Amino acid sequence: MSALDNDEMLLVLQQSLTKKRVLIVDRHPPARESLRLMLAALGVTAVHGAGNSAEVIRQVKANRFDIVLSDFVLDDGRDGQQLLEELRHAHLIPLGTVYLIITSERGYTNVVSMAELAPDDYLIKPFTADQLQARLVKAIFKKHVLRRIYEQIERGALQEAIAACDRVIQQQPAYMYDALRFKGELLHTLGKTAEAEEVFRRVLEGRVVPWAKMGLATALRDRGALDEAGELAEQVLEEAPEFLSAYDFLASVHEAKGRLVDAQQVLQRAADASPHNTIRQRLVGDTAARNKDLLGAEKAYGKVIDRSRGSSLRTVDDFANLSRVLVEKGDVAASRKITADMKREWRGDKQAELAALVTESLCLDMEGSPDKAQGLVEQAIALQQEVVAEASAKGKHVSQRLAVDLAHACYATGKQEAAQKIMRQVAAENHEDPHLIGHITSVFEKTGQPDAGKALLDQVGKQIIELNNKGVMAARNGDLEGAVELLIQAAEQVPNLQFLVNAAKAIFTLLDKKGWDSELAARAQDYLQRAQRKDRKSPKVASARELYVTVANKYGIEVDAA
Repeated sequence: MSALDNDEMLLVLQQSLTKKRVLIVDRHPPARESLRLMLAALGVTAVHGAGNSAEVIRQVKANRFDIVLSDFVLDDGRDGQQLLEELRHAHLIPLGTVYLIITSERGYTNVVSMAELAPDDYLIKPFTADQLQARLVKAIFKKHVLRRIYEQIERGALQEAIAACDRVIQQQPAYMYDALRFKGELLHTLGKTAEAEEVFRRVLEGRVVPWAKMGLATALRDRGALDEAGELAEQVLEEAPEFLSAYDFLASVHEAKGRLVDAQQVLQRAADASPHNTIRQRLVGDTAARNKDLLGAEKAYGKVIDRSRGSSLRTVDDFANLSRVLVEKGDVAASRKITADMKREWRGDKQAELAALVTESLCLDMEGSPDKAQGLVEQAIALQQEVVAEASAKGKHVSQRLAVDLAHACYATGKQEAAQKIMRQVAAENHEDPHLIGHITSVFEKTGQPDAGKALLDQVGKQIIELNNKGVMAARNGDLEGAVELLIQAAEQVPNLQFLVNAAKAIFTLLDKKGWDSELAARAQDYLQRAQRKDRKSPKVASARELYVTVANKYGIEVDAA
């Protein structure tokens, strides 16, 4: 695109501003009204307002916004930067949405330049309508240049997104580093570690930026160079303490080396750097619980509940986690108080009812009332079946941690068979989730049967390999129909990430060879969506999605956003 084309495009985008839908985020109604009037002067009329984070999340779930204008200081101790990270990590706003932060802090620019997820721009108060317009048009222009990358990512067509990155790198040198960042991350998502490493090294030759160092560190970790990867992450944290995912990454390196105490300390540093980020507080609690640091877990889980008040990102698990730790500490009264709060807040929610029954049964067992505890466990087992059926019908997620807690309550009240059945299913469906497997192992330890736990996990592992091998061997021998049948059986029997992905890929491969079948394609898409709910960033899921897009395109079928 020539400079003249760019100038013409800027003019077009300036005129298109009037058609944009805008969300203003500010604690103070007069400030929201003032900004609304400024936008009205620019011809922007589709303007919504939000006074707190909970309202923002409600609004972005209900509407697709082109622009979000957020004040830096928010209502609940969060800031506009943390809100951006929550919205992006939870995929609540699309990549094409412009996010501007408004601040009176002149030093904000130094902070944001090092952040993992920087806003598209920021405005220092006070500012004029002309300055606002100029910044918005500049940000919209950048989104316009990168729009093909965003579109292909949202479709799940990652190879096409990489091709779009290459076009930007060649044609728009001003946005080369943005495109290189996307390209490196996309290659990593597709499991192309060596190519991703090459891209991040190329960036670092021209510009030393935290995201490129972290991209390189991730590639190094994935090929087993843990020491080098850890050193790079430490460098990033020294240079940019606000780059929060570097803490998570470093903790994962420590975990891979079996150094759980170091992992917990790093996650605590992340929680201190971003005290209102509930995702990181949860991680601290989970790791502390695995380290048997019950006081640390209690503090972290308590903060999650305090700081997510009024947020739609809050979950029943937040209460169940804290209740569980309090029971382990022997503080039955405090556990019951948390359970009462949960029942009040989640009135009518079946998972909350289930969590309350499980926790109370563990409290009664600790108090020496096994008969009462057993009665509640029987109710909980019946309710768990309802929860699973309801979630399946609505395509919702069922808490796997809660299922493990139910198994714990079953063991505690002598219901060995029911406990084994639950544990076997959870372990099989989540064998790739080390945190959940760690939770299962800890329950076996608490109930005095560590060897039985190891035996069950080994048995489940063998069953998964055998089930998978049957379908894979059929595919290798050219029996696509047989492979699809076997892998569908495996996915229905054990809907773990691996089986869901394998069944989806087998179906799409069959459709590629034999022609499109809407019913079979719908089943594969369902498997793909369920796998994505388990781990959106998994290279296996990305690869299956890529195959779906390729086959759908071949038959002229429209692909929904991922």
